[in-house]
Amino acid sequence: MFIDSHCHLDRIDLKPYADFDAFIQQTQQADIEHLLCVSIDMEHYPAMLKMIEKYPFISVSVGVHPNDDHPEVSIEQLVELAKHPKNVAIGETGLDYFRCEGDLEWQRERFRVHIEAAKQAQKPLIIHTREAREDTIKILEDENAKAVGGVLHCFSENWQMAKKGIDLGFYISFSGIVTFKNAQELREVADKTPLEWMLIETDSPYLAPMPFRGKPNEPKYVHRIAEVLAEIKGISVAELAEITRNNYYRLFKNSWRKDVA
Repeated sequence: MFIDSHCHLDRIDLKPYADFDAFIQQTQQADIEHLLCVSIDMEHYPAMLKMIEKYPFISVSVGVHPNDDHPEVSIEQLVELAKHPKNVAIGETGLDYFRCEGDLEWQRERFRVHIEAAKQAQKPLIIHTREAREDTIKILEDENAKAVGGVLHCFSENWQMAKKGIDLGFYISFSGIVTFKNAQELREVADKTPLEWMLIETDSPYLAPMPFRGKPNEPKYVHRIAEVLAEIKGISVAELAEITRNNYYRLFKNSWRKDVA
């Protein structure tokens, strides 16, 4: 059974399906045991939570993506929202210097807010980082993010950053990017990353893996990511799925588990 540790179910195009229920049923039929639906803004968070609330095998996070330019979120607001029983994490948060230009201190300050909220709520962090390696690690170190740990999601950086993240208690999550033809460096990172620090995700509906690249992504494609990583690691897909499943539940401790339902 697979776990999609990072997806955006409220952004999925449901046109090929009768409704969200039908989409979820087909997702489960693809051996998907659990999904983590990740927040990227406060505007759509209530609707996202309402959409998934009745499904025990879907958890949520709460946070504001570094590229979101809406009004700032407070520590108190995040901590309060994180009390919901479906919530397992704070984020996604972090730094993105690829899409934003100019003075980005507002992005760094928002990142610090999320880290403090995670520490107060005692929930792990979901980190988005792009072209901000040094600042991401520095802020995680300065703000003692190691106290809660988390995951560097959709990882596309180098081994040096991955190693620093692991040293701070952060799992490395691999998405469909690892299947791309031009992702040799990332596959080398996967080779070096210890299995006990690996997660898999789709980041649906974005970044569909090969051979589905260019099409809308869905959680059912997480198996393709597992296949590539299993080949890199020299283990079976079933072993890779089981290891990443256990890693997920170790990190997101209050997620619903099939074997204890």
